[in-house]
Amino acid sequence: MAMTAGSAMPSPERILSTLNAYQQTAALQAGIELDVFTAIGEGKQTAAELAKRCAANERGMRILCDFLTVMGFLAKSEDRYALTSESALFLDRKSSACVADAAGFLALPEMRAAFKDVASAVRKGGVIEGQGAVEDNNPIWVAFARSMAVLQIPQAEMLAGMLNASAGEKWKVLDIAAGHGMYGLTLAKHNTAAEIYALDWPSVLEVATGNAKAMGLSSRHYLIPGSAFEVPFGSGYDIILLTNFLHHFGKPANEAFLRKVHAALAPGGRAVTVEFVPNEDRITPPAAATFSLTMLAATPAGDAYTFTDLDGMFKAAGFSSSEQIRFPVGPESAVISKK
Repeated sequence: MAMTAGSAMPSPERILSTLNAYQQTAALQAGIELDVFTAIGEGKQTAAELAKRCAANERGMRILCDFLTVMGFLAKSEDRYALTSESALFLDRKSSACVADAAGFLALPEMRAAFKDVASAVRKGGVIEGQGAVEDNNPIWVAFARSMAVLQIPQAEMLAGMLNASAGEKWKVLDIAAGHGMYGLTLAKHNTAAEIYALDWPSVLEVATGNAKAMGLSSRHYLIPGSAFEVPFGSGYDIILLTNFLHHFGKPANEAFLRKVHAALAPGGRAVTVEFVPNEDRITPPAAATFSLTMLAATPAGDAYTFTDLDGMFKAAGFSSSEQIRFPVGPESAVISKK
């Protein structure tokens, strides 16, 4: 390989680091499981103190905390560990912004297993066994509902603002694949004239029902158990929420499904989609663009769709127009489509 004067020799470090990246996932998951970040927030700073607080071995704790320091999740001075500003905000369970529960879904063995043979998924063009994440009554969606609400609440609040929920218009809202229910429930929180119909598998709806009760919204929260492709929606909805749903399916299935959504909306109603929407180049922004690999590994035909893709599907289903609004925080966008 020819090198010009003053040019740096290429290094395989990034390649080797990526091949070992599973260790980073495992270490962060261990730190969350052992409650290391909360313990440090409480003032336990040495490996001995942390081992006692977290019911672990001192040597094991030292090695884990050193690794987490190298990763940038902890800081170290002599033998004492401290939280970074990032880990203090998002990994200490005493922080109101803590997202540690997300490990209960993102680090599931089932989620990791989807990536055990990406080469075969590439050869096949989708999940290598069965239906993956879109299998009927897949228990991973209960874990999703229990673990991921904390990540969705800020976006649900932003969406409520985009839709001007606080204006108090009388809304009949269908929340498709409601999961934890926070998108619909947040609309109801801001709009006392909104009634929410949550659709999902019965076991998942138990989580949404608990959240509705905790928020004092049970009287305006109704359940539609079953498959979104099979159960009747009813009609006259002012808003139909499609949050993190369409990416699981191919374009033909989505277009057929969106015709069902269109029929259930009242005149002038809106379908409100929340999705990872990459730019037309499909490689930016990174978090939205790389989500397509998750869909390749976990579904038969899903994808991270561009706005052009989504707009085309909604038009094919009879919608008059669609508008994309990127959330100012997070990797997702809202797409608002009018009947």
